[in-house]
Amino acid sequence: MLPFRAFLIPLALLFAVQASAHDFVLGARVTPIGIADKGELLYQQNSFSYAKWNSARLVGKVRIIQHIAGRSSAKEKNAALIEAVKAAGLPHDRYQTTTLVNTDDAIPGTGMFVSSSIENNKKQYPWSQFIVDERGVAKKAWQLQDGGSAIIVLDKEGKVRFAKDGALTQDEVKQVLALVHRLVGQPEGELSGQSGK
Repeated sequence: MLPFRAFLIPLALLFAVQASAHDFVLGARVTPIGIADKGELLYQQNSFSYAKWNSARLVGKVRIIQHIAGRSSAKEKNAALIEAVKAAGLPHDRYQTTTLVNTDDAIPGTGMFVSSSIENNKKQYPWSQFIVDERGVAKKAWQLQDGGSAIIVLDKEGKVRFAKDGALTQDEVKQVLALVHRLVGQPEGELSGQSGK
């Protein structure tokens, strides 16, 4: 029995490390990435196009980066935070949501549905940023889980202030919202009305 238990303990530790094995370091910038396939989705004059994108552009505004696999189950993991952010009325001149969609990690045959969903979101929230990563560049560089959803908060200098690979708890959603309000300089009074959303 002892050899089996001795095997289980390192295995459990391995899973614990893997669960939090992302590459983000508080107070540092994200590991640099460049996405050329497809890149940033642009919507101008009623038409869509893509432009090469790199992480050097993650400066100048406070932002929440949402990195998700190209599947609805991944999108749902942190939907509560995204809905709370939409309701918070954050100032677009100081805040931006950046969503990176890893379409390399999508259910086969759903590519058209995923692309349509991203385009609809861009139409609805033109001030938000949507990056389509067809080769999973960010997932590999940032050491993220398969099929997952990661949330990263950056200050206006592009430095990581919060990071989690996986679904946020209700307390973490409140923590992220409070942090973002503080970073953008929005008064606490405006935050208190959003805490229950």
